[in-house]
Amino acid sequence: MSQLTPDRLRSDDGDGALLLAPDAVLTPDGLRDHHAVVVADGAFRAVGPAERLEREHPHLTPVRLPGHVLMPGFVDAHHHLTQSFGAALAFGEPSEIFRRVWVPLEGALDEEAVYVAAKLAALESLRGGFTTVAEAGTRAPVDVEAVAAAARDAGIRCVLGLVCNDVDGGTDTAAMAAPDTGTTLARAEKHLARYGAEELIHPSLAVSVPEAATARTLRHTARLAAEAGAVVQIHVNEHLAGVERSLVRHGLRPLEYLHQVGALGPQLLAAHATLVTPREITLLADSGAAVSYNPVASAWKGNAVAPATAMAERGIRFGLGTDGTRGDGFRLADAAEFAQRLAFGLTTGDSSCGAGWTWLDRAARGGADAVGLGARTGRVAVGAAADFLLVDVSAPETALSWDLPWELVRRGNRDQISAVFVAGRLRLWRGWPPEWDGPALVRRAAELAHEVVLRAPVTRVHVTSGDAWAACT
Repeated sequence: MSQLTPDRLRSDDGDGALLLAPDAVLTPDGLRDHHAVVVADGAFRAVGPAERLEREHPHLTPVRLPGHVLMPGFVDAHHHLTQSFGAALAFGEPSEIFRRVWVPLEGALDEEAVYVAAKLAALESLRGGFTTVAEAGTRAPVDVEAVAAAARDAGIRCVLGLVCNDVDGGTDTAAMAAPDTGTTLARAEKHLARYGAEELIHPSLAVSVPEAATARTLRHTARLAAEAGAVVQIHVNEHLAGVERSLVRHGLRPLEYLHQVGALGPQLLAAHATLVTPREITLLADSGAAVSYNPVASAWKGNAVAPATAMAERGIRFGLGTDGTRGDGFRLADAAEFAQRLAFGLTTGDSSCGAGWTWLDRAARGGADAVGLGARTGRVAVGAAADFLLVDVSAPETALSWDLPWELVRRGNRDQISAVFVAGRLRLWRGWPPEWDGPALVRRAAELAHEVVLRAPVTRVHVTSGDAWAACT
């Protein structure tokens, strides 16, 4: 394994190209043994049998990667980058913690804290094999460029949401039609233009929940995003309380209401969509909307699990999201299959629940499509961005392989990721960035997080596990 060093994974060729020859490549058509790739100018320029690529590119010295699989990087279809300082505050808490924890926490962030929190979250995501994250929009009182700068500096691809709320989501919508809806839409247009030509930052619009925006804003953000080829991220049908609020205000469930106001379409990225009726599943399928299936969030604080296998059968576009819970792509894929098995497979006798490959595909290609980047990333194919992982499958968990896609889903580990590439550049080497000081960032984040949490008016329902343990002894 002497060849596999950070220096060897940086091109010394005049045209900046790399010829990587692992044991296998995970392509859109499945695992291909003895395949190789050529990476140049941030993209895959060739993918095919290693012998052929070596003949066609004699000026490139093959980088042989025995014991490794080259696979597309994971796409986190739903993240909150500026919530990393309080990630552990969610443990054991009931649903709708955004009111008691996330809004107060983000409100206490200044510009430095936003940058450090977002970069910390980006580092965790890279360590877990994510090459793209969809940031659902911060409510911190700073310019979103602080989040963009953090993602850019970390070297991760980011779909950057701008929150376009123009209503107090906790009050009567009819009585709270915001007078600055025009300003909100103007900001949305400016955001889409501001990041429309960047390599790593891709603009998106966001509405926290449907009741946090007027019908006009929901309708027009949908139009603006569709025209820009972007997505609108909205939390929908996640908790019983949210569904009930929508029924009281509009006489419709959240997805039904979005359909009524003209905001349901291919530009919608519906986060969670766990509490969906057969009618709403049909609306999703007919409209072309995409879903972020967030299984860990369902387990930690949800009221239900999204019927992802049923969505796949109906042709509904969906990817996998962490919701900021933990940045670990292999554990997310495992949770996606596991949640389907427990919630639906046990009662129907479905012992495969997607046959393993489904969750790898939705964690990469499906996620890229859901966040609006399907033409750019999520797959190892000629012309696609070179966002990929080198995974050591000689580890004990996967060395005795009979069905590697299944094994990666159920037994793959973050510590098997030798290297993470985004846009053709080495961004992470064995868990740490080779071009900037990761441990120093973690130390600064620990300092700032302590200060922020102490001054934020966070309200938790449960005491810490230490206090609960002490009370029981």
